[in-house]
Amino acid sequence: MSADTDSAAFCARLARQYDFERYAATLFVPTDRRRALLALYAFNAEVSRVRELVSQPLPGEIRLQWWTDMLAGAGHGDVESNPVAAELLLAIRTHELPVDRLTKLIDAHVFDLYNDPMPDLAVLESHINDTVSTLFALSARILGHASDAIEQAADHGGLAQGVVRLIATLPYDSARRQMFLPQDRLIQHGGSAEEVYAGKLTPPIRDTLEQLISGAQEQLATAMARLPEMPSEARRAFLPLALVARDLERVRAEGHDPFVLYVPSRLRTLWMLWRASMSKAFS
Repeated sequence: MSADTDSAAFCARLARQYDFERYAATLFVPTDRRRALLALYAFNAEVSRVRELVSQPLPGEIRLQWWTDMLAGAGHGDVESNPVAAELLLAIRTHELPVDRLTKLIDAHVFDLYNDPMPDLAVLESHINDTVSTLFALSARILGHASDAIEQAADHGGLAQGVVRLIATLPYDSARRQMFLPQDRLIQHGGSAEEVYAGKLTPPIRDTLEQLISGAQEQLATAMARLPEMPSEARRAFLPLALVARDLERVRAEGHDPFVLYVPSRLRTLWMLWRASMSKAFS
């Protein structure tokens, strides 16, 4: 097995372990584009989980700076020996991915290293746009397309998926006194960050989540309305939106407790993505 093949396999394993939904969505795209997608998702997994790998913010910032330097061509040491970096650089060259957007994605995750609460909805949306929405847009570019409709779908779909992922990680985040719920909306409903850190669902937290979920459903509807305006190949980049629709229904259900960890079935995830890939919306 060649070094290139080893690097590609490493990225596939990393994406499968830490971002199964995006990994599974690559099973329904042309095989010649799958390698670059997995490189992008492995890179995202490496960057987004830096907080979990360090005990203090400074080492985390150093790790993130390494990725920024690598993208700028100023990497320290043998960059190509890092399988994710090597695969990402190949994807950038092959598909002309905009480095500035990848750099902004890294910069956004600096916020994750600290326990400052998310101040307001505008900052949360900016964070999601620089991370989740960027992944949708770059995925479509890897599949061979870029357009205004794609950018709009990425922006709106990213916001919807970002809210779903915020709720999914609420048990983890609250346990380490980190809060991505927008503090301004929480205060508006009479709540506080301490309520979130306590890990108990209170009326202010429920009302704040309900507001976010309603907004996410509107964002999802807007994103889905853009899909018919783009080439069929590009729609495959948005397959994870089928899972977002499912998850928004689940978290809005009566009796749902966001502080109870939920682990979705991987088999059901694959089945739902397969169904979506056969539907008119994504093909």
